[in-house]
Amino acid sequence: MYQILIEPTENPKVLKFVAGHTLIEGSLELDRDSDISEIPVAQELFNYPFITRIFITANFIAVAKEDTVEWDVVAQSLKNVIEDQLLAYPKIFLPKKKEQYTLYAEMTPNPAVMKFVSNKILLEGFLEIRTPEEATDVPLAKTIFEKLDYVKEVFISDNFVALTKIDNVQWHEVMMDARGFIADYLQNGNPISNVPAHQHENPVQKIINRDYTDDEQKISDILNEYVSPAVENDGGKISLIEYDKESKTARMLLQGACSGCPSSTATLKNGIEGILKQFVPELVNNVEAVNG
Repeated sequence: MYQILIEPTENPKVLKFVAGHTLIEGSLELDRDSDISEIPVAQELFNYPFITRIFITANFIAVAKEDTVEWDVVAQSLKNVIEDQLLAYPKIFLPKKKEQYTLYAEMTPNPAVMKFVSNKILLEGFLEIRTPEEATDVPLAKTIFEKLDYVKEVFISDNFVALTKIDNVQWHEVMMDARGFIADYLQNGNPISNVPAHQHENPVQKIINRDYTDDEQKISDILNEYVSPAVENDGGKISLIEYDKESKTARMLLQGACSGCPSSTATLKNGIEGILKQFVPELVNNVEAVNG
């Protein structure tokens, strides 16, 4: 139980309630128009209609009252309220609520890649980290590489983290461990990245540092509209990286779960190539993959 001492002040309308420890760094002056949503002791004290102001600093709480009551009638009751509140909330302010993250695991077409989907946006864009050396400025990926020794690649995009595992473990053995680790990391408010994410719009420009030609832009527009949503839903990303006008061949950069996926070739040939031949038959006869 916190022991509070009652001390008079030079102002007969103000009484001090002194604690044996520091209550706050700095000071607070509160009236009935103040925001006290995170200050429980003030909420309780203002339940008394005769209290007009509260001043909190160092190790005491000073309370100002109206003339309608006398201190000898209410001081003990206020002292009890303050003691109870300081016992429950020694730091005056309620602790800030941590942002609540929930994660669920989702299989991808690539059996080596598991996608961990968050209920909150992690990045505005995407980052692909293929080695621990590349993770220096991406704390989430750096910590994953350090703590989860079965992870060899990390792909972060929008609201999910896609992990690529090494060959000698199975996801059913480590999936819960990975999900719990990422959830705890996010829940504790740790940083995700110290560098800007790559933007989804024409990410190939960042790779080859050139603008699309008109033909390439037509192909890219079709990819973005008809292909990318489904691919990104599976934890991957696909972008046009090169177009050979002579052979009418479009080469695609595969990232995230798409990179190295056994079904990616079939997806390219049966799906993407068919879509491009349907919409731009004059431009595309063939589609090839380049793993990111």
